[in-house]
Amino acid sequence: MSEEYEYGFDTRAVRAGQHRSEFNENSEGLYLTSSFVHESAAMAAERFANRAPGNVYSRFTNPTVDAFGERLAALEGAEACVATSSGMAAVLTCAMGLLKAGDHVICSNAVFGSVITLFEKNLGRFGVATTFVSPNKVDEWTAAVRPATKMLFVETPSNPMMEISDIAALKQVAVKAGALLVVDNCFCSPAIQRPFDLGADIVIHSATKFLDGQGRVLGGAVLGRRELVMGEIYGFLRTAGPSMSAFNAWVILKGMETLSIRMREQSRRALELARWLEEHPRVERVLYPGLETHPQFELARRQQSASGDFLGGAVVSFVAKGGREEAWRVVDNCKVISVTANLGDTKSTITHPASTTHGRISKEAREAAGIGEGLLRVSVGLESLVDVKADLARGLG
Repeated sequence: MSEEYEYGFDTRAVRAGQHRSEFNENSEGLYLTSSFVHESAAMAAERFANRAPGNVYSRFTNPTVDAFGERLAALEGAEACVATSSGMAAVLTCAMGLLKAGDHVICSNAVFGSVITLFEKNLGRFGVATTFVSPNKVDEWTAAVRPATKMLFVETPSNPMMEISDIAALKQVAVKAGALLVVDNCFCSPAIQRPFDLGADIVIHSATKFLDGQGRVLGGAVLGRRELVMGEIYGFLRTAGPSMSAFNAWVILKGMETLSIRMREQSRRALELARWLEEHPRVERVLYPGLETHPQFELARRQQSASGDFLGGAVVSFVAKGGREEAWRVVDNCKVISVTANLGDTKSTITHPASTTHGRISKEAREAAGIGEGLLRVSVGLESLVDVKADLARGLG
């Protein structure tokens, strides 16, 4: 695509990153090869030393994976993208590329459970300290800053409480601390929210979710300024190899072609479901940023408007009255909704976070994040909403 003209989001989602081969294919080429042939020993040496362009080895250079990175960067408004094997591999690659022993991280306490474990346990073993704070209390982030603070990490909306963090306000905290602001944009995708426009330094994705959109493959991404991403972050990927496969990149490229259409329609259905749940007598509370009753509704409306429309996303969490027993009753009575912890699929999914996605973190950490035993998280797909409501009504009733 020509860089002289600023193409629309949907055009970029379909065409960005494509470089046709001599066969002039219309769909992106799928390059299933482990290595690439060099014209001479001198050319091989130049490419291995990063002094000449060209593909070397699919652990760190592959045309299909590059196409995925270029397309996602075009959608997010980033200069560069490093593609990884999963969303958690993206978080790890970012942390290992930017942090060292003695550094300090401030992290939202309302992130995916594995992220908490990674920072607290795995990186903690290597001398990286982490302080967990509320996702929407900026004063807690400010108070947590230390001289060694190098990174602020936030997921907004949060998983699974759907809390909205003020990205612009956290950027101010990061600037004063001399730290980088890392934003996980998995729940919204660039179709709804563009964190770089609000001050983020790094954006993280689990491409497994809405970017693929059909629950087929794993993938992740780290995006940002070229010198930041293609330095130590890319260097860690090249050395350690948590790389995205060419096949997975090709599948996700196809998923991104329908990203805005899916996000718009799934968000519309999610809002309708959230309003229905609010009226149900067996539901204690509904957590969805598109509802006027959400405590950060106005902030969500400001931040989640990349498409020009306010969209709350496709994930709805709610608290069933009666704790775990009643929550599990809802799950066990689902006949259409898939009982799985994955999200972002065209198939609606449901999970009980306290015993699945956040089951490995301590009870105290769950309580601090507000994850109670009655909480359920639904990722709304593209089925008839009448059937999704009937599934939930069966268990709630």
